[in-house]
Amino acid sequence: MTGQNRNIVSETIGTAGGRIVGRTRLQKIFYMLEVAGYGSGFRFDYKHYGPYSEDLTSAVQMSILMGTLEEKKEASQSGHRYSVFTSSENLGFEVTPAKETMLSIMREASSIELELAATAVLLSRDGFAEDPWGETARRKPEKAERGRLEKAKVLLKKISSIETPDPIPALS
Repeated sequence: MTGQNRNIVSETIGTAGGRIVGRTRLQKIFYMLEVAGYGSGFRFDYKHYGPYSEDLTSAVQMSILMGTLEEKKEASQSGHRYSVFTSSENLGFEVTPAKETMLSIMREASSIELELAATAVLLSRDGFAEDPWGETARRKPEKAERGRLEKAKVLLKKISSIETPDPIPALS
């Protein structure tokens, strides 16, 4: 892992309002940025929560050790633990209005809907192009319930409408 990746993690979180809640959301944001052509070469594979990058996890840990990123662990009302990542880094990376818009949308979106949308995109690129939403629902039946899959489709349509260096598939 390079110092550049460390800097990109801190800078991206700084650009996303300085705060990203949840490890899953962090992974999905960086995956969608990768798909959009704003990535830094992190390799993503399918894991239980969808797209996951061990390289990104290492870059986050290194950023925390280097002091450019802070991780605070909190507990929800139900007792589930989650991480809050904060950074005020501004290292001079170019940030386009499109990337800022994307980050804002993903930072505010439901983490489950973002997970479903990112998973469908990954699956569409990984051999399930005919029915990535169906495969997503099959792999994540509890999360796809209660209208979340439909909301994930709306979220992906919103994100894919942003003009990015590499178009994000809208997936129908």
